[in-house]
Amino acid sequence: MRKLIRGLLDFQLNARSNYREKFALLAQGQKPDCLFIACSDSRVVPNLLVSTDPGDLFVVRNVGNMMPPSDSKGQSTGDQSEAAALEFSLRNLPVEDIVVCGHSSCGAMKAVLAGGVGPEHPNLNGWLEHGKVALTRLKDNSKLGEGLPDHDRLSQHNVLLQMEHIASYPWVKARLDAGTLRLHGWWFDIGTAQVHAWRANLGRFVPMDELVGEVLLRELGADSHAGLTNGNGNGHLSVASSNP
Repeated sequence: MRKLIRGLLDFQLNARSNYREKFALLAQGQKPDCLFIACSDSRVVPNLLVSTDPGDLFVVRNVGNMMPPSDSKGQSTGDQSEAAALEFSLRNLPVEDIVVCGHSSCGAMKAVLAGGVGPEHPNLNGWLEHGKVALTRLKDNSKLGEGLPDHDRLSQHNVLLQMEHIASYPWVKARLDAGTLRLHGWWFDIGTAQVHAWRANLGRFVPMDELVGEVLLRELGADSHAGLTNGNGNGHLSVASSNP
């Protein structure tokens, strides 16, 4: 807490003046174009990873970067908080992209891999259920993330699973089908500070280096003329093939 207080004082004394005009504009409303879903892990800092300013991202963070799937009526089958953020961002903000970002050494994935946590954590056990299908896929002779520890491979499967959960909401699917929304899967390797992007056409996550970044930027550049794509270069979601 001491670090937080000192940091707040430093911001107010030294940095706030640089942001004054920015926050004055933001006080009139927000216009983020990306919903970023990340884990609550303290080592994952979305705005730092993508060098964004206040107002650029609408962020949802929870244990394991989860999104409970939709039922047939478009309502969450789990906690409503995440679905409420999804609903609000897509229906009230100019969001055109959703990023689901998992990460290495994720405690939630380690817990899922271990079969859950003790009975003294009933809420956490219930929440981890939203990642159980990813474990089934990992055990189903999957090659995704080969060479990584099992919990990291599971984390990559979980990113794809949560993308499917997001796409299960009828009003999300409608926008994906209409080409007005993109859905991206990212995975952050903490040890190397390297983000990996899911490429459905390759069936794997690839390091986001300058070459990959240029490819992604070219795909985005085509959207203004040919509709939006979903981070795989073919205009389709294609997240179900998580067992390459």
